[in-house]
Amino acid sequence: MTLTFFARVAERVAETGGCLVVGLDPRRKEMTADEVALLSVDPRGALVAHARRLIAATHDLVVAWKPNSAFYEAFGSAGWAALEAIVPMLREAAPVLLDAKRGDIGSTAEAYASAIFDRLGADAVTLHPLLGEDALAPFFARSGKAVFVLARTSNPGAAELQELACEGEALWSHIVRAADRWSSKYPGQGGFGLVVGATAPEVLRAVRQLAPDAWILAPGVGAQGADLEAVLAAGRRVDGLGLLVPVSRAISGATDPRAAALAIVAAMRSSASVSVEPAHSSSVLTAPPLLPVAAELARPNSTHHALADLLFDRECVRFGTFTLKSGVTSPIYIDLRRLVTYPELMRLAAKAYVAVARRLTFDRLAALPYAALPIGTAVSLAADWPLIYPRREAKEYGTQVAIEGIFEKGDVALVLDDVATRGDSKLEAFERLEGAGLVVNDVLVLIDREGGARELVVAAGKRFHAVFTLTELVAHWQASGRIDAARASEVQAFLAATHAASPTT
Repeated sequence: MTLTFFARVAERVAETGGCLVVGLDPRRKEMTADEVALLSVDPRGALVAHARRLIAATHDLVVAWKPNSAFYEAFGSAGWAALEAIVPMLREAAPVLLDAKRGDIGSTAEAYASAIFDRLGADAVTLHPLLGEDALAPFFARSGKAVFVLARTSNPGAAELQELACEGEALWSHIVRAADRWSSKYPGQGGFGLVVGATAPEVLRAVRQLAPDAWILAPGVGAQGADLEAVLAAGRRVDGLGLLVPVSRAISGATDPRAAALAIVAAMRSSASVSVEPAHSSSVLTAPPLLPVAAELARPNSTHHALADLLFDRECVRFGTFTLKSGVTSPIYIDLRRLVTYPELMRLAAKAYVAVARRLTFDRLAALPYAALPIGTAVSLAADWPLIYPRREAKEYGTQVAIEGIFEKGDVALVLDDVATRGDSKLEAFERLEGAGLVVNDVLVLIDREGGARELVVAAGKRFHAVFTLTELVAHWQASGRIDAARASEVQAFLAATHAASPTT
């Protein structure tokens, strides 16, 4: 099985302990005297010799290569011929990201995709997004290939247009969301990344929050003067992956390219934000491991970490003394109706629901009133799945329907709710949905309060799924410093007592 670009990159990060992408931008002043002399008689040979030298010096340190097509195209047919020879050599050590910054429409975009992926054999490419989705579609549609969308570039003039306010937000933020939306329509492709200049670490940090799972290519370290430590802290995901730092001139123009590359990788390895260790080295400094939490939060998926943090920060969870609907007194209260006020939080929640739902088989989403209705709408829009919902009571006028939305008897409905405690409301929903001729096999909630709902749903012959359990969330909030050990212990004791008293356990 051929690995995708990002799968290969992740392997290289584990092997090297860094996130260095070596740029190949063959400028005369950064070439050796022999290479420059060869340019006048055999430009193809000179360009290949330049690449061979950098490959020999850095092949065991890179996670990917980034040849800039412009510097080869400047030599005409000889430059393109050099690229055709160089890319296969590069791919023997690491995947190849062609920095081509293409962006056109229709058959032109298809021709560019064919030239880059079919003719050259590159694994990924950089693209301009301003012509819209159809200009990027031929690239997104390529199986196993990756696309890096320019969001906020590193050049001094970037802010002039990319920081323009558009509906209250900078233009680059709309590009980030659009790239995520476009990519989701091509499940067979190799993934998407974002180009975000390392020269604006505050933007890099904001992009990471908007796109917690995306890979980011952050140019600007080296000749452009960006601070590597700041870039690593702002751009890496919590699993230590997700960031690629390209360096070209500072390596290719160095007296000793290998020494220059080693210094950069050593800084990456010793960074406080590192959470991976190179497989071949025992001398690398490593940071503390990932937060010691279970299930979804223990996976290398920063969407779940960001969502868990925002649920706390936006006060969707509160601590104190609360009387629940069941009459039980609880030290914790969860209010997911607050999601509607925070679009960023709702988007993350919808993304988490979608990640679980994609593993299930169904025809319709069925959101339970009332808290799950906006959630169901967000999930429906995020994944393009049709939505229905059972009314609390049948209409006494008009069509007098019990289920709102279009469906056919025999359709399979995935029941969505916000929180599960005892599970009684889920059983009532099953009765209404199945009474209308729908089939229900699965229930999906954001948070399982572990009050017996899972057991009750399973006893009814259904499958129960939760993005988080309350135990996982409490452990995460304690590990991230949001609650202290005493508060965590209080909730854990409550959960243990609730579980012991549940009639379904």
